[in-house]
Amino acid sequence: MSDRLRPQSESTLAASATELLSVLREKPPLTHCITNSVVTGFTANVLLALGAAPAMVDIVGESGLFAGVASGLLINLGTPTPEQRAASLEAVAGAATAGTPWVLDPVAIGALPVRTALAHELAASRPTAIRGNASEILALAGLSAGGRGVDATDSTDAAEDAALALATRHGSVVAVSGPVDLITDGVRVVRIANGHEMLTRVTGGGCALGAVMAAFLGSARESRTDPLTAVASASLIYTVVAEHAAARAAGPGSFAVALLDALAAVTSEQVAAAARVEERTL
Repeated sequence: MSDRLRPQSESTLAASATELLSVLREKPPLTHCITNSVVTGFTANVLLALGAAPAMVDIVGESGLFAGVASGLLINLGTPTPEQRAASLEAVAGAATAGTPWVLDPVAIGALPVRTALAHELAASRPTAIRGNASEILALAGLSAGGRGVDATDSTDAAEDAALALATRHGSVVAVSGPVDLITDGVRVVRIANGHEMLTRVTGGGCALGAVMAAFLGSARESRTDPLTAVASASLIYTVVAEHAAARAAGPGSFAVALLDALAAVTSEQVAAAARVEERTL
């Protein structure tokens, strides 16, 4: 842990995160996910365990309508079939009309032309949040050719300038996932040093976080919480839970089950005790 990352008792994020989690559990946000076929079931189960209500609506003619009634929307570009690409654009238009907050997860962009072009088109529609690994964020900012498929080849710190640039350009909160997560709205920067490498050994470990962010943004709209706090809260809850799950797991298979159990059982005391956070204003 970096010496700069102080105990959460000196910060407000743990309290904000658990307050938002309480709002989410009291009134489950309908979380509309257009996500990749590899992670659909796991993502839905993560949302259910947390207390949200998942809906995987990726059909043209329905996605725009559904985005208008959903609490939050996730667009994940992991397997961008022609149907999903059209449904994503339709959903984003529906979200814009209704004021539904939405998250863009530009999976594996950079060298792959179809998803890269789509990511730039969607980013121009001003997502509420953009979540990716360092290589994906650098690629979306036009500063690299991306990583090795879904794996990052760049560090979180290397992507800080790109994250700040994207946040300013698109009016988005940008979350860079890695050993230390970095979240910024272009003015404030939050670093979260929680998490566990086991998340990288389960399909959907990162993709599900984008859905959790969409759920928290939906609850934030209900409670009038700002988007940066909502996105950072989602990251903090999810990464603290991952540590608790890893402590019980014998390997990736049991970790996936333990993660769902830990999401359902997470308490404010666990978050406050475990959180390692740095917050600063530029």
